[in-house]
Amino acid sequence: MTRFTAVLAGMLAVAAGTSAAQATARPGAPAVIGRWANPRGTLAVQTGRCADGALCGQIVWASPQARAEARSAGLPDLVGTQLLRGYRRNKAGAWEGKMFVPDMGRTFSSRIHQTSPHTLTITGCVVGSFLCKSQVWHRVA
Repeated sequence: MTRFTAVLAGMLAVAAGTSAAQATARPGAPAVIGRWANPRGTLAVQTGRCADGALCGQIVWASPQARAEARSAGLPDLVGTQLLRGYRRNKAGAWEGKMFVPDMGRTFSSRIHQTSPHTLTITGCVVGSFLCKSQVWHRVA
Protein backbone atom coordinates (compact mmCIF):
# COMPACT_ATOMS: atom_id res chain seq x y z
CA MET A 1 0.00 0.00 0.00
CA THR A 2 1.45 3.36 -1.02
CA ARG A 3 1.70 6.28 1.35
CA PHE A 4 -0.90 8.14 -0.70
CA THR A 5 -3.31 5.21 -0.35
CA ALA A 6 -2.69 4.91 3.37
CA VAL A 7 -3.15 8.60 3.92
CA LEU A 8 -6.17 8.77 1.63
CA ALA A 9 -7.69 6.23 3.94
CA GLY A 10 -6.86 8.49 6.81
CA MET A 11 -8.09 11.53 5.09
CA LEU A 12 -11.56 11.09 5.28
CA ALA A 13 -11.90 12.65 7.74
CA VAL A 14 -12.78 15.80 9.37
CA ALA A 15 -13.05 19.32 10.81
CA ALA A 16 -10.91 21.52 12.95
CA GLY A 17 -13.73 23.47 14.38
CA THR A 18 -16.22 20.63 14.52
CA SER A 19 -17.70 21.01 17.96
CA ALA A 20 -18.84 18.31 20.32
CA ALA A 21 -22.39 19.32 19.54
CA GLN A 22 -21.77 18.34 15.95
CA ALA A 23 -20.30 14.96 16.87
CA THR A 24 -23.58 13.14 16.44
CA ALA A 25 -25.79 13.44 13.40
CA ARG A 26 -28.99 15.28 14.25
CA PRO A 27 -32.38 14.84 12.62
CA GLY A 28 -32.30 16.69 9.32
CA ALA A 29 -28.48 16.66 9.22
CA PRO A 30 -26.78 15.09 6.20
CA ALA A 31 -26.25 11.35 6.67
CA VAL A 32 -22.52 11.79 6.02
CA ILE A 33 -22.16 13.47 9.41
CA GLY A 34 -20.80 11.03 11.96
CA ARG A 35 -17.74 8.99 12.84
CA TRP A 36 -16.05 6.97 10.09
CA ALA A 37 -13.18 4.46 10.04
CA ASN A 38 -10.75 3.93 7.20
CA PRO A 39 -10.49 0.48 5.54
CA ARG A 40 -7.48 -0.59 7.63
CA GLY A 41 -9.11 0.51 10.87
CA THR A 42 -6.15 2.73 11.71
CA LEU A 43 -8.04 6.06 11.75
CA ALA A 44 -11.40 7.39 12.86
CA VAL A 45 -12.65 10.68 11.46
CA GLN A 46 -15.50 12.78 12.79
CA THR A 47 -17.40 14.65 10.10
CA GLY A 48 -19.48 17.73 10.79
CA ARG A 49 -20.21 21.24 9.60
CA CYS A 50 -17.41 23.80 9.26
CA ALA A 51 -18.01 27.37 10.41
CA ASP A 52 -18.98 28.28 6.82
CA GLY A 53 -21.57 25.47 6.63
CA ALA A 54 -19.49 23.17 4.43
CA LEU A 55 -18.74 19.59 5.45
CA CYS A 56 -15.40 19.05 7.18
CA GLY A 57 -13.73 16.28 9.12
CA GLN A 58 -10.92 15.73 11.57
CA ILE A 59 -9.10 12.72 12.92
CA VAL A 60 -10.42 11.80 16.36
CA TRP A 61 -8.51 8.53 16.83
CA ALA A 62 -5.40 6.99 15.26
CA SER A 63 -3.63 3.68 15.85
CA PRO A 64 -0.06 3.71 17.18
CA GLN A 65 1.16 2.71 13.70
CA ALA A 66 -0.68 5.60 12.01
CA ARG A 67 0.63 8.04 14.64
CA ALA A 68 4.21 6.83 14.11
CA GLU A 69 3.90 7.16 10.31
CA ALA A 70 2.57 10.70 10.69
CA ARG A 71 5.38 11.67 13.08
CA SER A 72 8.00 10.34 10.65
CA ALA A 73 6.40 12.53 7.96
CA GLY A 74 6.70 15.63 10.16
CA LEU A 75 3.20 15.76 11.68
CA PRO A 76 3.68 15.67 15.47
CA ASP A 77 0.08 14.78 16.38
CA LEU A 78 -2.20 13.09 13.87
CA VAL A 79 -5.25 13.27 16.14
CA GLY A 80 -6.96 16.62 15.64
CA THR A 81 -5.67 17.03 12.10
CA GLN A 82 -8.29 18.34 9.70
CA LEU A 83 -8.37 16.02 6.70
CA LEU A 84 -11.56 17.06 4.96
CA ARG A 85 -12.51 20.64 4.29
CA GLY A 86 -14.91 22.66 2.22
CA TYR A 87 -17.11 19.78 1.01
CA ARG A 88 -20.30 20.88 -0.66
CA ARG A 89 -23.02 18.69 -2.14
CA ASN A 90 -23.13 18.70 -5.94
CA LYS A 91 -26.19 18.21 -8.16
CA ALA A 92 -25.56 14.44 -8.33
CA GLY A 93 -25.67 14.19 -4.52
CA ALA A 94 -21.95 13.61 -3.99
CA TRP A 95 -19.80 15.86 -1.80
CA GLU A 96 -16.85 17.65 -3.39
CA GLY A 97 -14.06 19.30 -1.45
CA LYS A 98 -10.40 19.15 -0.47
CA MET A 99 -8.53 16.43 1.35
CA PHE A 100 -5.22 16.93 3.17
CA VAL A 101 -2.64 14.12 2.93
CA PRO A 102 -0.45 14.43 6.02
CA ASP A 103 2.49 12.33 4.85
CA MET A 104 2.74 14.40 1.67
CA GLY A 105 1.90 17.75 3.23
CA ARG A 106 -0.41 18.44 0.28
CA THR A 107 -4.10 18.98 -0.34
CA PHE A 108 -5.99 17.27 -3.16
CA SER A 109 -9.46 17.45 -4.67
CA SER A 110 -11.75 14.66 -3.56
CA ARG A 111 -15.30 13.42 -3.71
CA ILE A 112 -17.41 11.57 -1.15
CA HIS A 113 -20.31 9.30 -2.17
CA GLN A 114 -22.49 7.77 0.52
CA THR A 115 -23.12 4.27 -0.83
CA SER A 116 -25.24 3.11 2.13
CA PRO A 117 -26.17 4.45 5.57
CA HIS A 118 -22.99 2.82 6.89
CA THR A 119 -20.47 3.30 4.06
CA LEU A 120 -18.76 6.16 2.25
CA THR A 121 -16.67 5.84 -0.88
CA ILE A 122 -14.01 8.51 -0.87
CA THR A 123 -12.07 9.28 -4.03
CA GLY A 124 -9.03 11.53 -4.06
CA CYS A 125 -7.37 12.73 -7.25
CA VAL A 126 -3.87 14.11 -7.72
CA VAL A 127 -4.64 16.04 -10.92
CA GLY A 128 -8.22 16.98 -11.75
CA SER A 129 -10.07 13.72 -12.39
CA PHE A 130 -6.88 11.82 -13.17
CA LEU A 131 -4.67 9.65 -10.99
CA CYS A 132 -7.48 8.90 -8.56
CA LYS A 133 -7.75 6.38 -5.73
CA SER A 134 -10.92 5.31 -3.93
CA GLN A 135 -11.53 3.75 -0.53
CA VAL A 136 -14.62 2.57 1.32
CA TRP A 137 -15.02 3.91 4.84
CA HIS A 138 -17.40 2.45 7.44
CA ARG A 139 -19.49 4.19 10.06
CA VAL A 140 -18.45 3.48 13.64
CA ALA A 141 -20.73 3.71 16.65
